[in-house]
Amino acid sequence: MAELTIGIVQHACGADVDANLQKTMQGIRTTASKGARLVVLQELHRSLYFCQQENTDEFDLAETIPGPTTDQLGALAKELGVVIVASLFERRAAGLYHNTAVVLESDGSIAGIYRKMHIPDDPGYYEKFYFTPGDLGFQPIQTSVGKLGVLVCWDQWFPEGARLMAMAGADVLIYPTAIGWHPDDDAAEQQRQRDAWITIQRSHAVANGLPVISVNRIGHEADPGEGPGALFWGSSFVAGPQGEILWQADTQTETFAVAQIDLDRSEAVRRIWPYLRDRRIDHYSDLTKLYRD
Repeated sequence: MAELTIGIVQHACGADVDANLQKTMQGIRTTASKGARLVVLQELHRSLYFCQQENTDEFDLAETIPGPTTDQLGALAKELGVVIVASLFERRAAGLYHNTAVVLESDGSIAGIYRKMHIPDDPGYYEKFYFTPGDLGFQPIQTSVGKLGVLVCWDQWFPEGARLMAMAGADVLIYPTAIGWHPDDDAAEQQRQRDAWITIQRSHAVANGLPVISVNRIGHEADPGEGPGALFWGSSFVAGPQGEILWQADTQTETFAVAQIDLDRSEAVRRIWPYLRDRRIDHYSDLTKLYRD
């Protein structure tokens, strides 16, 4: 059994980016002390979720990769001997920014990056204003704990990205996330949205015979304008290769926890449910079209 202990760092964020990073680093230390070898952080963990409004001043939050945060996280990864999946607002060049996941190897080096491919533009989630769509495709990142299929938040809703990661040999699918409720939605609608978010990711586990790790933030973050803000629903979870929930956080508690996944189970599950074998790729060409008019 190839068991891997995962660290999950779910927390609220405030306006002080340094304080946020220190909280994140404490979460990494806590989960490493519990045996984690791979630690996954939430999306854009250094700051408040700034995409609720379109404001050019927010570009000041962006940084280069490598840069100050990867330097600090890399040093911590080396000290603790863990692999870290972080999430940063990347400044690639003047006027060119990405929502980027960066993987720090246990020796402190950068194992690779993934630039968010699907960029939303919805009320309260104006990401197209800030982020250029990724240009690196869906390529897993090789690390000492396995081949990590790292995607980011809105990517969660697209089965194509998960499939392409699986087809490239990913051992696990990982989704740093920042998603929450509109506070004015009623309880039933809020429940439907959260259930859909969990279900779609569990379906990626099932369809690809792979574990899924999803880490989300918590807390209410005010809209800098006049909107009601966002109430992030936490609910970080780890699912096995048949979509079974192995561990899940609640909707409002800061959680530095660990969970175990057995990487060997993917082999066993795929022998019983050989979806990759039975895919009819000779009839899927229309998937490259936007719509079949």
